[in-house]
Amino acid sequence: MIKQIISLADEKMKKSISVLKHELGTLKAGRANVSMLDRLRIESYGSLVPISQVANVSSPEARVLLIQPWDKTTMKEIEKAILKSDLGLNPSNDGSAIRLIIPELTEETRKNLLKTVKKTGEEAKVAIRSIRRDANDKIKALKKNSEITEDEVKKSEDIIQKETDKFIKEVDQLIDTKEKEIMSV
Repeated sequence: MIKQIISLADEKMKKSISVLKHELGTLKAGRANVSMLDRLRIESYGSLVPISQVANVSSPEARVLLIQPWDKTTMKEIEKAILKSDLGLNPSNDGSAIRLIIPELTEETRKNLLKTVKKTGEEAKVAIRSIRRDANDKIKALKKNSEITEDEVKKSEDIIQKETDKFIKEVDQLIDTKEKEIMSV
């Protein structure tokens, strides 16, 4: 039972890291990144779908995203989605593809991005600590029901704390990497 609790906590912590990586990937850091468009959805054939499901998205240059829709009738929808988004980019349509030029970041934009990165990292840490607390509560409940001993509780809590520390350190590394990426001119 203890192994299941620890394993479940570990899986949830891994998912938190995965979500953090995805969130950081969608932030524009002065460089073109195809995952910047992951959050954008367009109306296509009666349902909302991500742009990546209706077009080939690539980055032929460091600051350019190229969107090549498979069905040219979706170009207007893609353009609308980009303009409505918080990306602050102007699509350039040449009839067969849409180009997005990522502007250089201003100092103010960099500072705002850093705040967002730190906030996102802090949210990931809170999520990981919450998972730790839930796992520890489940273990204490087993002790309360006399299913495990006090020594097993202590050992389990130590294991969970080590896992938590490992994932918190990984969050810090991801945040540091993203900060360096944003601050590099």
